[in-house]
Amino acid sequence: MSALIVRELRKQFGATEVLKGIDLEIGSGEFIVLVGPSGCGKSTLLNIVAGLERQSSGTVEIGGRNVDDVAPKDRNIAMVFQSYALYPSMTVRQNITFGMECRNVPRAQREEAVARVAKLLQIEPLLGRKPGQLSGGQRQRVAMGRALVRDPLLFLFDEPLSNLDAQLRVEMRMEIKQLHHRLQSTMVYVTHDQIEAMTLATRIAVMHQGVLQQFADPETIYNRPANIFVARFMGAPPMNTLPARLEAAGGAAVAVIGSGADAIRLPAPAEAGGWIGREVVLGIRPECIAEPGRMFGDAPASTIAISAPVEMIEPTGAETIVVLRLGEERALARVSPDLRHRLGETATFAVDTRKISLFDPGTGARIT
Repeated sequence: MSALIVRELRKQFGATEVLKGIDLEIGSGEFIVLVGPSGCGKSTLLNIVAGLERQSSGTVEIGGRNVDDVAPKDRNIAMVFQSYALYPSMTVRQNITFGMECRNVPRAQREEAVARVAKLLQIEPLLGRKPGQLSGGQRQRVAMGRALVRDPLLFLFDEPLSNLDAQLRVEMRMEIKQLHHRLQSTMVYVTHDQIEAMTLATRIAVMHQGVLQQFADPETIYNRPANIFVARFMGAPPMNTLPARLEAAGGAAVAVIGSGADAIRLPAPAEAGGWIGREVVLGIRPECIAEPGRMFGDAPASTIAISAPVEMIEPTGAETIVVLRLGEERALARVSPDLRHRLGETATFAVDTRKISLFDPGTGARIT
C-alpha cells in the first residue's frame, strides 16, 4: 500500500506559484528525500503534507485516506523540525510525553513509550535534563524521540541537521539511517544537501523552481540524470557539462569538444546516432577523468587518453581536484593525491567514456 500519494499539487502565495503540479507516490517503508536549492518548494510541499499549509489545488492521501480537510493532529504523522521546537521549561521526559498527555494517553503507556525511544536513541541519561543543558545533537535526538513515541504512518523531517556542525551532521545522518533500518517506517526528509540525499534515500525527489525534476533511486539520479539541472545539482564536485557537437566516425557517433588541433573527441553512446551533425551538451563526472593508468571497472577498452592544460589544483586530502581546460571550457578531474601536477602544464588524463551523458542544449533534457 502507498503510504503517501500527492496528485497535481499546486501552491500559490499571491501571484507567485511555488509548487507547479507535483505528483508523488511513496510506498510503505520507503525513505524519500526531497532535495533542491533554497526556494525550490520542498519545505512548502512537506508543510502541505503535514497540514500546516493548505494547497491551492491537488490532493494529498496518507495511508489511502484523503487528508485535504483533516487537521494536522489527525493525520497520523510525526514531524521533526529544523529548529527542534522543544519546550525550554520542560525536561526531556516531559518534552517527549507532552503530546501524549494532550491526547490523554495513560501514564503507564507513556512511560513505556519513553523507555523504548530513550533506549533506541541512547538518551536515557538525559531524561531529567532541560533543553538548555543539551548539545545540538542531543536536542535533535530528543526532537526525534518526541516524534517516535507516536508510531505514526508517516515521519516528516524538515532539514533536521542543518543547525549542526559538519562532524555531528555525519554522525546524526548515520543514526537516522540506522533508525529507518530498525523501524522500517515511511520517512519523508527535506534537505538542500545532496550528500544527505544520496546517503539516506531509497528514492530521491529532485525539485527546482516548484517542479519535480526527477524521482528515482540514488544510483539512477547520479548516473542517469534526467536533465542538466539534476546533473549539476547532484554531485560534489558537480558533473562537468560541456558544449559539444556530434559527428560521424567509422559508423559511430563521436562528441567533439572544442575545435581545430586542440579538439577533444570522445565516443558518444550508440543511442545518440540520431543527433549526428547537431549541437549537444556532454556530461561527464569528475571521477571519470583521472590519472593515466587508472582502471575504471572491468572495461579498459572504454578508457581513452586525453591531453589538457592544468589551470588549478585543489588538494582535499583523500584526492586532488584538478581544473583542466577542454576546448574553451573548464572541467574538473579527480586524481590521486600523490600526483604533483603543475599549474599551466599540459597533462595526460584517462577518461572513462562509459558514463558519458548527452543533453539537449535547448531544453536541457537527457538525450542518452
